[in-house]
Amino acid sequence: MTRCAVVGAGAWGTALADLLARGGHDVRIWAYEWDVVETINRLHQNRRFLAGHQLAESLLAVNDVEEALDGAELITMATPSHVFRAVARTARESVEAGVPVVVATKGIEQETLALMTDVAAEELPQCTVVALSGPSFAAEVAAQQPTAVVVASSSAEAALLAQKVFSSIHFRAYTSADVTGVEIGGALKNVIAVATGIADGLGLGFNARAALITRGLAEMTRLGVKLGAEPATLSGLAGLGDLVLTCTGSLSRNRSVGVEVGRGAQLESVLSGKETVAEGVTTARSAYALAAREEVEMPIVDAVHKVLFEGQPPRDAIGALMARDLRPESD
Repeated sequence: MTRCAVVGAGAWGTALADLLARGGHDVRIWAYEWDVVETINRLHQNRRFLAGHQLAESLLAVNDVEEALDGAELITMATPSHVFRAVARTARESVEAGVPVVVATKGIEQETLALMTDVAAEELPQCTVVALSGPSFAAEVAAQQPTAVVVASSSAEAALLAQKVFSSIHFRAYTSADVTGVEIGGALKNVIAVATGIADGLGLGFNARAALITRGLAEMTRLGVKLGAEPATLSGLAGLGDLVLTCTGSLSRNRSVGVEVGRGAQLESVLSGKETVAEGVTTARSAYALAAREEVEMPIVDAVHKVLFEGQPPRDAIGALMARDLRPESD
């Protein structure tokens, strides 16, 4: 049994905490919202972020980060990307040296264009960082549906520990040393999912969806390789696998946002009042800036940015993609 702390009680953090608890580990989950703490502890449910799923009775929720991290042998960070650094900084003094930190947040920090594992390494320098990513809807993990992910770290020992602790009969973790590739795949697939959602909202059909997924993968790989990733990683679970899931699955928040925008809704109205975060919206800004910094051509990311933040009509953006200069498929 491993003492585990999960920081962040959204749908994904809750699903991972439940997975660990059902695996026989001693798990505490930190929640910002008091009602989430209360319902997890009293009803064994997270009605706000993961409604309809009964959680392990052994799972304990707390509202104090220090209490959640006390004695933890493995820490999982699952907060939204826009608050990741602030929460990690708050946790710094409560984290023991050498404890592996599993980063389950997918995104690119808007201000610095840093990957989430880089943010974790900066704010928790005493720890070994592991990235966890792959095709994994939180609701299906909570329902104990078969799921496969990747855990990546520069430390083989830390990756193996995360693999052992998270893996179960329902949840299979593969190891990797390509942290950058796993992170880029997990972040950028959300932007491509917004694009496919926009196309679906416009009623453009399956051909357009397949084209966006395939060319989106090419963009993800192009940027990932420029940053030092292995191309094979982007063709694996954390790249192609997560991309297909997020671009086609009905549970995808990012695709759903795109669908509404494609149907004519304004982004502000689509996002208003939503409890859950569509990371693809935030990442569209940072991916656009990162591509410019690295001088990497990413036309789909550029199109999503124009639609979401520059007022370009969705149908015009699709038309502009189709009218680009003709070229070979392979770079």
